[in-house]
Amino acid sequence: MTPEAILACPARVLSQAQRESYFETGYVMVESLIPTAVIDELNEITRQFIEKSRSLTQSDGEIDIGPGHTAASPIVRRLKCPDKSHETYWRLATGIIADVTADLIGPDVYFHHSKLNFKWGGGSDEVKWHQDFPFYPHTNANVLAIGTYLADVGIDDGPLAVIPGSHKTRIHEQFDERGIWTGAMRAEDVALYDTDSTVYMPGPRGSITVHHSRTVHATKPTTKAASGRPLLINAYAAADAFPYSSPKNTYTPHGRTLVRGEAATWAHLDPDPCPVPPDWSAGYSSIYAQQGEEEARPTPRDPGVRPEGGDARK
Repeated sequence: MTPEAILACPARVLSQAQRESYFETGYVMVESLIPTAVIDELNEITRQFIEKSRSLTQSDGEIDIGPGHTAASPIVRRLKCPDKSHETYWRLATGIIADVTADLIGPDVYFHHSKLNFKWGGGSDEVKWHQDFPFYPHTNANVLAIGTYLADVGIDDGPLAVIPGSHKTRIHEQFDERGIWTGAMRAEDVALYDTDSTVYMPGPRGSITVHHSRTVHATKPTTKAASGRPLLINAYAAADAFPYSSPKNTYTPHGRTLVRGEAATWAHLDPDPCPVPPDWSAGYSSIYAQQGEEEARPTPRDPGVRPEGGDARK
């Protein structure tokens, strides 16, 4: 659906001004949307997973741990698939934030995936500038992510940072010059944007941030005593946006679950080309590991992706 058609649908949660701002800037924030009781329950479940991580010496299929993780001082960087790990997370994903999604991508909504990210300080929890779309491209970019703050997030906690209007620019590949996937934009591509215009979104617990899949965004490292800054992220796609084949699209049993409206019988095709993602059939750890080049063998580009003699960034 076009922005005009979406805006013509009755709003469920957001104001019309908020919806219009999203289409203009590529993001929107709503403070204190999720009730305190729900946040308390989510935090208790999250605490249980942190306790579970104490027995880990390396990341597994459910929990990604960071350098320095010990039983005494656990460093959980990501719960990889919270919607699969506990029904409480899935309940949030199918609740009011699914209505927010319908306000922004139309009444027919598919769930794509979720993750729960943490920041523990020490300068190793930066997320570099990137776009989400190259991670999981669809036939059109009517795809978004909603972050729910499970704790108060100040400017020193590394809140979501976005470059307004960047969703209207091109899609950037996130492979380096060697053809190795990094999950981050190249320096020369970041230089195309006015990073002085960056908008940061601190907010109280229960607030949500929403950003378009093409919006250029990042988070700075935390600069104060570690609080964990748990951020629960749920991603959704319009029903007429179909994912290009990739093993990463199937790691949750809830992938492509219809959470609002009706299934699409036609795919909407975006005329803009996009880079093909890596093959993650061997598994995927987290954006922290990919951007930090912690992997022993970073995921390479499929040699069939780049045309002979061509530049895939054009």
